Amino acid sequence: MEAVASNDQPPIHIPGNEDGPLVAVTFQKNPQHIRKYLEAEPKALGLTQITLSVYQVSMGLASIATGFGSVPSSTVQVVASLFVIMAGIAAIAAQNLQMAALRTCLGMEVVASVASAINFFASTIQISDHPRLMCYSSFNATEPSSMCRKLGDGIEHYHAEEIVLHVALFAISVTLAVYCCKVIHCCTPMSSTPVITINAPPSQR
Repeated sequence: MEAVASNDQPPIHIPGNEDGPLVAVTFQKNPQHIRKYLEAEPKALGLTQITLSVYQVSMGLASIATGFGSVPSSTVQVVASLFVIMAGIAAIAAQNLQMAALRTCLGMEVVASVASAINFFASTIQISDHPRLMCYSSFNATEPSSMCRKLGDGIEHYHAEEIVLHVALFAISVTLAVYCCKVIHCCTPMSSTPVITINAPPSQR
């Protein structure tokens, strides 16, 4: 009986008899290592990326249409969220554990993490620079309307909610990228499992 190593490491032989070694130790790659990607729950995280990003795209388009938000910042948010949607699709597609799909997922998750970071800073700038909406009563032009004050507060709360979503999407992208990196061995070496083969000595006649 013979055992063939899956990598370049030479087998370790323990002398036995002249017909061959009595015990041979080889190192084989762990075939289950690639399944570690599934431990990240890529379907759930990918669907979360897609759902939250679709929400951000719709809100960004609404901000552009109504004029309540900065057009450049809202445009950046829409474009960056589209990349996060593509990353979520790639994460779900990588469940087939094909190496090409895993590499694509890794690249898209890196792009998605950068896009989420950009959206985070854009939302932070919008909170600090967003002009307070001031409406004036027809009876007293110096007193701002309470309704418009509430509207301004609501817009600020919306931008604060955006920041929380960007942080969550950034964390999801980094998590999926780390698991992809582990599986395709661009960050960690391939794990090997020792296999011991015992050769039965020939019968004495």
